[in-house]
Amino acid sequence: MLLLAGLLRRARPPRRPSVRRLSGLLDRYGFVPPASLTPHSAAGSASDDGGAKKRRPKKPPYRPPSSLDRGGRPAARSDLPFDFRFSYTESSPGNKPIGLREPKYSPFGPGRLDRPWTGLCAPAVDTTLRDAHADDPAPAAERELEEARRRERERVLGEPLTPAERAFLVSKCQKSRTKKQINLGRDGLTHNMLNDIHNHWKNDEAVRVKCLGVPTVDMQNVCHQLEDKTGGLIIHRHGGQLILYRGRHYNPKKRPVIPLMLWKPAEPVYPRIIKTTIEGLTVEETKEMRKKGLYVPVLTKLAKNGYYASLVPMVRDAFLTDELVRIDSKGLPKSDYRKIGVKLRDLVPCIIVSFDKEQIIVWRGKDYNGTIQDNTQKTSVSVLEEESAGAESENGDQEQASSDWASDECSQLSSSDEMPDDKSAISEVDSD
Repeated sequence: MLLLAGLLRRARPPRRPSVRRLSGLLDRYGFVPPASLTPHSAAGSASDDGGAKKRRPKKPPYRPPSSLDRGGRPAARSDLPFDFRFSYTESSPGNKPIGLREPKYSPFGPGRLDRPWTGLCAPAVDTTLRDAHADDPAPAAERELEEARRRERERVLGEPLTPAERAFLVSKCQKSRTKKQINLGRDGLTHNMLNDIHNHWKNDEAVRVKCLGVPTVDMQNVCHQLEDKTGGLIIHRHGGQLILYRGRHYNPKKRPVIPLMLWKPAEPVYPRIIKTTIEGLTVEETKEMRKKGLYVPVLTKLAKNGYYASLVPMVRDAFLTDELVRIDSKGLPKSDYRKIGVKLRDLVPCIIVSFDKEQIIVWRGKDYNGTIQDNTQKTSVSVLEEESAGAESENGDQEQASSDWASDECSQLSSSDEMPDDKSAISEVDSD
């Protein structure tokens, strides 16, 4: 045993001297010098690169689909026979701007519509075909489109609604029956709103339109543009609430193509509304009138996003007794009460004096004649009369019977001998 233990002791390798190591980070994260500092040959470096793994090419960054990218599709074509505008009620072809605020970028997007954008509208007929020196500058093609639109509207509407059908559609569109409605605000009847109306007509025969704000100053224009641009018929109106009927022969599968606007185009530059001097007055008289207008009693106070259909008759009635009229518009955006002033200038008519301190001050002018407003009221078509036509037709038989009875009674009175007797009696009293 002692001999075996000695042999094992001799077979053990000698121990190495212990080396003190401060940290193992150097072995794990060793410094690798760059290739420019290592004395490797070109062949060695090439062999090292060949042995390394090839990196995969980077994927291109994700790009979300854009509405401007047509993907090779052709431009949309619409058969609607009118010029495409952002707002049909708040812009008039008769008001010519003096400049544009931006280049003529089409709000429909590049290559999305086959009509050019003039900065104001996308005309249905090429504007180069117009003759400025002709009596009627509209080309023959435009007149043909108007006639075709009138015939198509008559075909889609079909026979007039009976009083029972009208009452059924009106009750079906009330707030207590449905929450579906289209809101018409300060921008008026916009182009994209036409697409919303046809989407409602896909499931319902009539749609409720609620009008508030600046466009309600001229409700007659709002009703006309709604019927003209959509091809429908307004069967009921109560304040700013309208019910628009699609027609008997409306087919949702054959609805017109309405390309959508992707953004709101910048408004053009129009001439100044308030000038240095009022026409017909001197500078001193203009300053005096503007100071005087701020102390005139307020005619009415305008609420924000209110219903202003009674504003024009109020101003006309006030001009019968007062020379200046002041309307308080505090709280309204500046663009809103300036648009209201322009509408009053065109509808009353009157002269805008000032917009100082959020007040609309208008002057009736030197040559004001009260008969002008009577003529304008006679020439304007009242939508309320059209609404009452349906109600009157319901009681047509009763009214006809009563009128026949009244005519028979009058004929009996005229054929009787009582009137001559009364006249003779009066003459005898006079002679006495």
